[in-house]
Amino acid sequence: MEEKRYLKWYNKVGYGSGDVAGNVVYAFLSTFVMIYLTNTVGLNAGIVGTLIALSKLFDGVTDIFFGSMIDKTKSRMGKARPWMLYGYVGCAVTLIGVFAIPESMGQTAQYAWFFIAYSLLNAVFYTANNIAYSALTALITKNSRERVEMGSYRFIFAFSTSLLIQSVTIKFVEIMGGGSSGWRMVAIIYAVIGLVVNTLSVLSVKELPEEELNNNASSAVDEKYSLIEAAKLLFFNKYYIMICVTYILQQIYSAMLSMGIYYMMYVLNDEDLFPIFSWAINIPLIIALLITPWLVAKWQGLYKLNLVGYAVGTIGRALVVVAAYMGSVPLMLVFTAVAAFGMGPWQGDMNAVIANCSEYTYMTKKKRVDGTMYSCTSLGIKLGGGIGTAITGWLLEFSKFDKNLDVQLDSCLNMLHIMYLWIPFIICIVITLIMSQMNVEKANQQLRAKRN
Repeated sequence: MEEKRYLKWYNKVGYGSGDVAGNVVYAFLSTFVMIYLTNTVGLNAGIVGTLIALSKLFDGVTDIFFGSMIDKTKSRMGKARPWMLYGYVGCAVTLIGVFAIPESMGQTAQYAWFFIAYSLLNAVFYTANNIAYSALTALITKNSRERVEMGSYRFIFAFSTSLLIQSVTIKFVEIMGGGSSGWRMVAIIYAVIGLVVNTLSVLSVKELPEEELNNNASSAVDEKYSLIEAAKLLFFNKYYIMICVTYILQQIYSAMLSMGIYYMMYVLNDEDLFPIFSWAINIPLIIALLITPWLVAKWQGLYKLNLVGYAVGTIGRALVVVAAYMGSVPLMLVFTAVAAFGMGPWQGDMNAVIANCSEYTYMTKKKRVDGTMYSCTSLGIKLGGGIGTAITGWLLEFSKFDKNLDVQLDSCLNMLHIMYLWIPFIICIVITLIMSQMNVEKANQQLRAKRN
């Protein structure tokens, strides 16, 4: 029997466009904040890394808190949409704040300004917006195929936006006057674009009634639980832990690839290669996302597709390392594309896997915790992205990076090889091993069989 369909094409496109808003924040921040702080503001990379790491102490608590709040919200707009809508207003303001550090301030005040703006952006506003956005996957449809399609639409928009931002931002800053004023103006423009698109995305979908989400059960399920109970529900679900760790590792991986701007400038001696490598990453990802719903149907599930895809991605990153030491930029581009294509299906069907993970908790604990379950997306982005950016700052400082040198010391050049080549490869190996154990579909099938 074919599953009931809930969404029109414009609902899926409207939902997916929300990641345009998400990535004018995330892609801009994760790719360019370090180069802005070190080469424009003149802050120390190691200190910046430490401040970013300190700000992450707040994130784990706020993720579970906002996820729990979403689950408990009852409004005319539903559970998640109000948080998605109003959370982005704060995102827009604090994004501008991060890239508008006053030049007239003393350096200590500049560090404080950055820490406060960055922490508010990540731990509060982006958390509320992103968890709500991700939770909509489970709240606007119960159809598993539509959930995969939503993930594909979402990440097509995400990677297209990342590609655009990574390709044009450096030149855009120059057009806006360069220096601190150029970065500030670009941040303002990106924030306004994000605010408009996020609002349109919120208005393009509608959440299902709770009765339908709970299979029209005649007796309401008791949804009341404390923050501690919510944390227990998450961390006693082994698949949540696997997804969370995978997401964190993915964001560290992305942070390391964002160091490509340093790698191109100081190792390959051509910063214009950075947009080209961005194309080599994002175009194959977008192609993979376009065919992910078809692949899921053909392979009759998510588990095998994700495992094989990440195995291909790992082989691709291994060959990038080989090509780099051969000194062949064309081969590096080819194998970068192969790796990105292999990782694409997981990006497209990840939200569907999380929805399955939420169903696993519902069937085992009789608690509907969709918002709390989707905290892994925000937690992964912020912890992984933040830790990754912090690590890059520490490693740059440890390697004696000096923004005033056109030719960096050998210690710095060697470190850039480690950051851009070796760490991403090792992360791919670890994620592939995790994928081999992440068969939540099979676990749910077994639970349904026992119940019937």
